[in-house]
Amino acid sequence: MAKNHLDDNSSPSLEVDNRNAALVGYHDTDVFGREEDHQIQYKTLSWPLVAVLMIAEIVSNGMLSLPSSLAVVGLVPGLVPIIFLGMFALFTSWLLIQFKLRHPEVHNMGDAGYILAGPIGREVLAFGTIVFAVFATGGQLLAGQIALGVLSSNKLCLMLYTGIFAIPTLLFAMPRTLDRLGWLSVFFILISEMRRPNDAMKAAYTLQISATTFYCLFAAITYIYLGPDVASPSFTSLPLKWSKAAYAIAIPNFLMAGSLYSHTAAKLLFIRFFRKSRHLHEHTVIGWGVWVFLIVLMNAAAFVLAIGVPIFNYLIGIAASLFASWYTYGIAGAFWLYDSWVDKGRFEAWKRMWFMCGVSWLTLVAGAFICVAGMYVTVKQIVDAYASGEVSEPFSCS
Repeated sequence: MAKNHLDDNSSPSLEVDNRNAALVGYHDTDVFGREEDHQIQYKTLSWPLVAVLMIAEIVSNGMLSLPSSLAVVGLVPGLVPIIFLGMFALFTSWLLIQFKLRHPEVHNMGDAGYILAGPIGREVLAFGTIVFAVFATGGQLLAGQIALGVLSSNKLCLMLYTGIFAIPTLLFAMPRTLDRLGWLSVFFILISEMRRPNDAMKAAYTLQISATTFYCLFAAITYIYLGPDVASPSFTSLPLKWSKAAYAIAIPNFLMAGSLYSHTAAKLLFIRFFRKSRHLHEHTVIGWGVWVFLIVLMNAAAFVLAIGVPIFNYLIGIAASLFASWYTYGIAGAFWLYDSWVDKGRFEAWKRMWFMCGVSWLTLVAGAFICVAGMYVTVKQIVDAYASGEVSEPFSCS
């Protein structure tokens, strides 16, 4: 049996069985183990469903700012970075998948951080995952607040709309397995619940091609139709009846994205508490009690932040710069560098595979650039917002 990397820093030996295209040894080493006789089975997702879930995650309220970005830089200069980042994300997805297949025991970024940098790496990356997931949940609650406000002509206090939207978000995040939830999240967590994890790259291709195409079409068509004065979010620039129709269509996506992010934060802690225990795979009072508590806690934190912090939208940008830039882009290069160093001959491996080594270092540099640039822009926006008096009071109805 392969040894657990989180216990002794050994790397499992994985081979491909060509008869069934399954990774030999993978299911003996991963966090959920062999599930045939378990009451709760996690590894049930097919790659087409994983692709749908990932698309539901990233094609959400963030895209509503793309048309206004094109209004600033122009159509072609705006579309070029969207396409480039889509291609770049496909490459980093491949790096992440290769790392996950080589280290089946990795369930989340915290586990990956432990392999790279020991306990400190685990706590830093796990903390970042939870913070970003909670902030992203709050972002979806604010998107739902705007949507409900537009649909009802803002007849209620905005905090009430946020609370109304928070209830189904919490309830839909409650199932413990992703096949019942219908969507989820953070890359390693999602692959961990696949029946055939070696099919993950098919889902990644589907995700990036579909999402990049949709981003380009949505941004270009909206910008061309609404012109250079398009606002952010772009739906607010539409005539009222079309704005209501657009938000009505978007609400299910906001709901799904918010649920998957809060589920992600809760799942990371739940696995940390109950890894290799019976509470993970059985219907126990303790297991379900802790799970419900974590789901409520993550959604409550997102709700309080969304309604109580006037600059919360900007804080989401800071969280994305600090963590998402690394999780999506930069740290993938570190994973390749680590595996090639440890398993293939240290400096000799890097010299032998000089092209991949160079690209991996550039990936780290790109992640650092996106992080610093994103932080700079967001902090400047906060300063400008306070200077112009745009920041409202905490727990305000306006």
